[in-house]
Amino acid sequence: MTWWGLLVGLCSFLIIGLFHPLVIKGEYYFGQKCRWWFLTAGIILCGASIMISNLIVSILLGVAAFSCFWSVKEVKEQKARVERGWFPKRKV
Repeated sequence: MTWWGLLVGLCSFLIIGLFHPLVIKGEYYFGQKCRWWFLTAGIILCGASIMISNLIVSILLGVAAFSCFWSVKEVKEQKARVERGWFPKRKV
């Protein structure tokens, strides 16, 4: 019996869950420019995922990379949520 699938599932859940507050805080403090940081991090993590020979680490880096890519889209949607009043707007 192997537990690797459950471990990868749990880690994926935690990684994806981590990105929700990162998007909110990133948009709040840095605005739309944080999309470029997520894109850059995603590209770097994709490269690292390809280079790493350990299967589990490679998978988790891939999950983090595509969570970054998804966050690029979510930052734009977060701006709309702030404009609707669902989240606080930063006073500059």
